[in-house]
Amino acid sequence: MAGGIGLGLALANTSGANRGVPLHSVSGAALAFGTTISIEVVHADRPQAELAIAGALAAARQVDRLMTLHRPDSQVAILNRTGVLEQAHPWLLHVLAHAGELSRISEGAFDITVQALWHAFSAASQQDRLPSDAERRAAMALVDWRQVQVTPQRVSLARPGMAITLNGIAQGFAVDRARAVLDAHGIRHALIDTGEFGARGRKTAQQAWTIGIRDPRDAQQLAGVLPMQQRCVATSGDYQTVFTPDFVHHHIFDPASGDSPVELASVTVVAPTGLQADGLSTTLMVLGAQRAMALVATLAEVDVLLIDKQGRAWRSGNWPV
Repeated sequence: MAGGIGLGLALANTSGANRGVPLHSVSGAALAFGTTISIEVVHADRPQAELAIAGALAAARQVDRLMTLHRPDSQVAILNRTGVLEQAHPWLLHVLAHAGELSRISEGAFDITVQALWHAFSAASQQDRLPSDAERRAAMALVDWRQVQVTPQRVSLARPGMAITLNGIAQGFAVDRARAVLDAHGIRHALIDTGEFGARGRKTAQQAWTIGIRDPRDAQQLAGVLPMQQRCVATSGDYQTVFTPDFVHHHIFDPASGDSPVELASVTVVAPTGLQADGLSTTLMVLGAQRAMALVATLAEVDVLLIDKQGRAWRSGNWPV
């Protein structure tokens, strides 16, 4: 349903999770982040499940409205257009704080100010070319996460022409907001898909929630099947939006080079929160395998699957497959 929420109902073959009380599988979907987002809930009370799903989808859509680049009235769009945002929403402040910390621990590999590079590559692609060296240097002069100034009262960009993007983190945060609504409604078993994933409980008494991890070079093949195990999952890949068909130039940018990172084809992160998983998947793409694995080793309850452009894979020690 365009712009709305649709609910589909079906009986699920589950009973053990609720002491023999029949459970129902209830699903809902909505439009956000330029795609269809969905939630599946397993619960004994069907109306309560419907109410929880509607609230969770509404929360995810609110994240999109606040942080999208594609609505002129979003808070991110206002900040980019004017260089200053008064009375920033608490959710935006929370995401910006997390982004700043991720930039710090990655030594700038994660940087929300790379939007200037996106603009340069996107404009050049309209002429079937890559940005010139001069165009790239001009864009890089506007990339510096430390120039995003955040206080409880306002957010500002220190340099004229700077712009931020939260595309590498907002969908994960939407998982967290949706999950909080489901928790408030007493939902114990759910799978959330905003483009990134979050889970609660199990699909059935015998079956965990699982998702497939796409092979970065073949959309019809899976690189693995992942049991969710109560955590959140995000994947970044060089195939998602490309400027050249060889996957060399794409939507993820290394702030140090002003171009796309050269080593990895995809990164899948399992983490306690969607915000953490989503931000890290982008960060680790930029860092490359060796630095990525070193950073992950310092983080609690974070596991990764890295696949490089030659198809070689690295898994952290507790990768759950």
